[in-house]
Amino acid sequence: MKKPNTIAMLLAGGQGSRLEQLTSNNAKPGVMFGGKYRIIDFSLSNCFHSEIYTVGVMTQYKPLLLNRYIGNGGAWALDKVDQGVYILPPYMRKDHAEWYRGTADAVYQNFEFIEMYDPEYVVILSGDHIYQMNYSYMIEKMIEKDADLTVCVMEVPWEETYRFGIVNTDDDDRIIEFEEKPEDAKNNLASMGIYVFKWSVLKDVLTEDRQNESSSHDFGKDVIPKMIADQKKVYSYVFNHYWRDVGTVDSYYKTNMELLEDRDDLDLTSNYLRVYSNNANREPHFIAETGYVKKSLVADGSYIAGSVYQSILAHDVFVEEGATVKDSIIFGNVTIKKGAVIEKAIIGEGLIIDENTSIGSLDSSDVTLRT
Repeated sequence: MKKPNTIAMLLAGGQGSRLEQLTSNNAKPGVMFGGKYRIIDFSLSNCFHSEIYTVGVMTQYKPLLLNRYIGNGGAWALDKVDQGVYILPPYMRKDHAEWYRGTADAVYQNFEFIEMYDPEYVVILSGDHIYQMNYSYMIEKMIEKDADLTVCVMEVPWEETYRFGIVNTDDDDRIIEFEEKPEDAKNNLASMGIYVFKWSVLKDVLTEDRQNESSSHDFGKDVIPKMIADQKKVYSYVFNHYWRDVGTVDSYYKTNMELLEDRDDLDLTSNYLRVYSNNANREPHFIAETGYVKKSLVADGSYIAGSVYQSILAHDVFVEEGATVKDSIIFGNVTIKKGAVIEKAIIGEGLIIDENTSIGSLDSSDVTLRT
């Protein structure tokens, strides 16, 4: 079967205010993850593995670092002739200029870009989730059902259903109800914020939504419930693998720490769904004679003369002799001087931790954030 013409539109403009200081100078998808990656690496790598080589990245909040990081898309092999990664910020039109007013409005304002490629299908993605997925299987189900829209879903713990859009389906996987963040959910099948639309349908529903002054112009709150009410063919696709929403400091910390576990469902270097990143070439990390590292990830360019336990260190981190790092995440270009102790903390980019300073505690239920 001939592969359908498909492009991806990646929502990367969110402020991510629940990540607090981690997004004070950077969009949420540009935040470091796992020492050598950034959150957006997962969606871009998934597009490559799915053979979707045209990706529009819609940016808005603090886009400079993210734009520089994405570059021409070559790190993810998304730099082909007449295809590739395109940064799509809000822009001045003939008669007005405006910010993106919601997820659906962001896509609507980039109709001209989509029409340049005239695709059969448009994949809508969020740039702030941690997962490995080949979208081709979801598109195959889309074709099989002749669906107008397919929503990727997965089971979540019942106590967390209030955080998600919850779908109710019939025996044929057709979605008959979509509840955005319900207080009393009917089931625990949650939308992952991954959608595949027929382009012809997407064009019509977003044009209609744009004209609705009472709409918040959001896919989950407005567009999808309206499509279901209008009897559009909306189906679910169940994803049964690793997926995490890292929207809070606590979830971000826990998801990073899961990289240190021996898990079968999380392998960022597997040949099948390898996660790529745009990191400049650096010298290998070095562990001095006085250095000690246990159950940790240490990125290139780091120098360890102290002790590091169950932690994640990004590039160019200097841990002096006598310093201790435990159960922590250290961003790039950080110097931790002798005698300093860091426990269950996240240390932001470029900081210098003075001698004999103590930050965080293993006994605390909360993660200490220092930026």
